[in-house]
Amino acid sequence: MLNLLFISKSFHISARFGGIIPTVAMDFHRNCIENVVNQTFRRANVSLSEIDAIAVTNRPGLSLSLLVGVRYAKYLSKRYNKPIIPIHHMEAHALMARMTNKIPLPFLCVLLSGGHSLVTFVKNPSEFYLLGETLDDAPGEAFDKIARRLKLRNLPQYAYVSGGQAIELAATSSRDPSKYEFPLPLSMQRDCQFSFAGLKNTGARHILKEEKLLDLAPDAVLPDYEDFCASFLNATSKHILQRTRRAIVFCEKMFLKSNKLRSIVVSGGVARNDVLFNTISGMAKQYDIETFRPQKQHCTDNGIMIAWNGVELLLTNEQILHYDDIEVFSRAPFKINLIQNVKEESIPNKA
Repeated sequence: MLNLLFISKSFHISARFGGIIPTVAMDFHRNCIENVVNQTFRRANVSLSEIDAIAVTNRPGLSLSLLVGVRYAKYLSKRYNKPIIPIHHMEAHALMARMTNKIPLPFLCVLLSGGHSLVTFVKNPSEFYLLGETLDDAPGEAFDKIARRLKLRNLPQYAYVSGGQAIELAATSSRDPSKYEFPLPLSMQRDCQFSFAGLKNTGARHILKEEKLLDLAPDAVLPDYEDFCASFLNATSKHILQRTRRAIVFCEKMFLKSNKLRSIVVSGGVARNDVLFNTISGMAKQYDIETFRPQKQHCTDNGIMIAWNGVELLLTNEQILHYDDIEVFSRAPFKINLIQNVKEESIPNKA
């Protein structure tokens, strides 16, 4: 078994801050990184001289935090004469489920997180074909903003969880999950693009209307917030489902002309949401496709996914570089973009 040092841009800041503050995150990362690495080796009972390579996130993400990790990785690479494997944050999310599941290549990945939303055909650990991405907000971002607008953190049971988790938990108590109406985004567009800004804005208007109608106090929560959360979650699921279904048809037509797509991976922090995952799984079964996701503790940003991506690339002898060749990129789109190709196929929407 290959031993691999991981240095990730992962960090945790209390949900009460409402998101990541780049300069605070950088300081937090810089102050903790050496201790985290040392503890990791201590607990694993492994020394730096025993590892084969250093995997480090260098794209995309917050450049200040990425720089901390990359500089420390370069220091270790030079000191211990170890090669570096630069890791693409999104690719690591897409491959994470393969660590604990037997998922044959190629597969379709629907990546949903707080900052990203995309669907990609994964041919191998170094070849990703982008089929669609968000035009505006990411789903996790929309969940967080709606949860904040609902003031769910004023309720004790949701005070210390993320916005997405709060909405999912609240939705389980809904008695009328279709009470609030939301338009289906991009319903007339025959592509795999995502858009969550419209759902978010419609949700905000619903909340404002109900608050005025009920004359609620500034810190009060809607009495039927469970129904609102269920309605919002269902609308989001339906949108993701429509785009994923079109991606399946496109992949089988373009890449698997004589075969059927066998696997879909749902990854990213929003993949923890059981409603979204089960909705995609139910649709996939209609096409005789198996659906996977990483273990829930591995869905959000973490060092393990960076290490696993490094293992996948190391086994294929890909992207092993000298430390002087590693740079940081805050933006790093997939090299192969087939978004226009999907549009040109004009695959009909299916209700």
